[in-house]
Amino acid sequence: MGAYKKLLYMILSAPLLASFACSGNNENSHTTVTTHVSPPPHQVLRAETRSGRQLAGAPNPSVEVNKPLLVFNLPNGQTFRAGEEVVIDFSLANAKLKGDGGDYRVRYFVDDDEMQWIDRWEQVALSGWVPGKHTIRLELIGPDGWPVRDNIVTREIMVVK
Repeated sequence: MGAYKKLLYMILSAPLLASFACSGNNENSHTTVTTHVSPPPHQVLRAETRSGRQLAGAPNPSVEVNKPLLVFNLPNGQTFRAGEEVVIDFSLANAKLKGDGGDYRVRYFVDDDEMQWIDRWEQVALSGWVPGKHTIRLELIGPDGWPVRDNIVTREIMVVK
């Protein structure tokens, strides 16, 4: 019966001991451990424009020849090393960008971050990539402010160390 009394005493006195251990005027009566977990690296891309134009040819016979056409000249699934630039190089047919005296714009997104605009027909070199899988989406935007049908192109790339 002695073991039963000891067990009962420990069960009944544990909450009382816990309340005394964390209270009082002693600075060390309650200890909190704080750990700092750094956030994952945030990608900050730098964009540099370069002149260079190519006329787009129809990629297949189903594309109408007189309609605006955007071709993204970057192979899907391409691998880059960290520190390398990824160049957004595109071709246009039957469309003139605003900066070149037309009514169209090219909008691009990297990893669904904020949209960026290209108003002159120039290459955009992006640097500052963090390793991992990334998505680049180009859209040809018409004079009405909406993407032109069949002119949204997405590419996935891989950046390795």
